[in-house]
Amino acid sequence: MKRWIAGILVAVLVLVLITPAVLAKPDMDKPLPATDVELVKKITVHGKPGGGGGGKPATPAATGTVGANCTGTKYAIVVGISDYPGTLNDLQYCDDDARDMYDALTTLYGYSNSTGNIHLLLDMNASFTAIWDAINVTKSQAVAGDEVVFFFSGHGTSGKANDGDNEKVDEAILSHDGSSLVAVWDGQLRDWFAGFNTSRIIFIFDSCLAGGMTDLQAPGRIINMACSESGLSYEDDSWQNGQFTYFFVDQGMLAGKADKYDNIREVADVTIEEAFDYGKANCQVQKPTISDSFDDDLLL
Repeated sequence: MKRWIAGILVAVLVLVLITPAVLAKPDMDKPLPATDVELVKKITVHGKPGGGGGGKPATPAATGTVGANCTGTKYAIVVGISDYPGTLNDLQYCDDDARDMYDALTTLYGYSNSTGNIHLLLDMNASFTAIWDAINVTKSQAVAGDEVVFFFSGHGTSGKANDGDNEKVDEAILSHDGSSLVAVWDGQLRDWFAGFNTSRIIFIFDSCLAGGMTDLQAPGRIINMACSESGLSYEDDSWQNGQFTYFFVDQGMLAGKADKYDNIREVADVTIEEAFDYGKANCQVQKPTISDSFDDDLLL
């Protein structure tokens, strides 16, 4: 009997010692431990055809009805990583993708960097900490009625991470710490964007496995994803961009080719949904996806 009681006491003691560690919430502000991690590289190809047939998706996202325009301040975090630590994982056009997004925001849509409202993070400046800092600075500034764009072009990753979303397999965008690759997991991004005071947030992901970023869903948000949850994304010298960015931003927005509906604005009236529809209609091999929780169409 004494041995039986002693065994119970030991088991209880072990449970008391282990439980706090098991139940402890991970520190979302730091890289998270993960298992079964697989780097899913964006594919660089050469001589691929320059585009699709210019059709339209079977079920367009754009309705032709524009929701209320932004009446507040416009913020953006624009990330493009072609130069990863070392040379094995380098890409060619992700930094160009980010520059094109920056140009579209500043020349067409009234975003201004004069007061530091745009964080353009390229290559070795786009570290895990730099991305986290940019999001948190923006969170501290944005109020109701403001607008926020988060753009990422680079590699994607999958694995099993303790990121708070209870998924069996998680997806991530891939950053770095200056010397090693560092994943930012989907549940982690959800945590970073929790608590924003505005319901006008637009996400654009040009990376493999981008379709897994639906963890970020919330009222007023639009998530534009270059491919499915298990899909690959491509870049090519005929586009000088990632394929999705080329049609979504370069051709759809900057060249105005996505302008299906006359939204009557002097500078630019391509809505997010129109740009997505143009990208989806023209992308080859990869299949862009969208999660749209914004009432009507969103004009930046």
